[in-house]
Amino acid sequence: MHLSEKTLEVEEIYNGKILRLTKETALLEDGTTAMREIVHHTGGVCILPLTDQEEVLFVRQFRYPFKTALMEIPAGKRETGEDPRTCGIRELKEEVGARAKEVISLGCVYPTVAYDTEIIYMFLARGLDFSGQKLDEGEFLDVVKIPLEEAYRMVMNNELPDAKTQIAVLKTYQMIRKERDGKETP
Repeated sequence: MHLSEKTLEVEEIYNGKILRLTKETALLEDGTTAMREIVHHTGGVCILPLTDQEEVLFVRQFRYPFKTALMEIPAGKRETGEDPRTCGIRELKEEVGARAKEVISLGCVYPTVAYDTEIIYMFLARGLDFSGQKLDEGEFLDVVKIPLEEAYRMVMNNELPDAKTQIAVLKTYQMIRKERDGKETP
């Protein structure tokens, strides 16, 4: 039982449109118990649209929990059982009005491992073709083009605080550098 916990009791506190919250009693490896609050989320997808000129298409939108507009790459919530790639392709079309010839997996990230089950799948979209946004009802955003080099600098200077955006920009920057240089970089 080393480095594991056994669930003894689960109490549902809230079940909403986006998430479910439970309070759980866990048996620890030393025989004691602890209370855990868990946010259950179906997960999401983010997709970094990269133009042929190596510009990243960001979306700037108001994020209510922080009471400010933030710059992010296109992203959205997965429906239960939805294929992550399909979700990413849908979000790319909805938020920036693009289709991609190439969609490359950048892996996934667990953004808040202490209390949230959310997994965010990350993708890079290249070979973009534009045909118009299809925003969801009540969705308002601006599309902003920023050169990848500048986006990398913004991440390093903490000007893009969104975690999924930071990780996708850093992975894409490294991938492009590797392609350009034709060699491995640490």
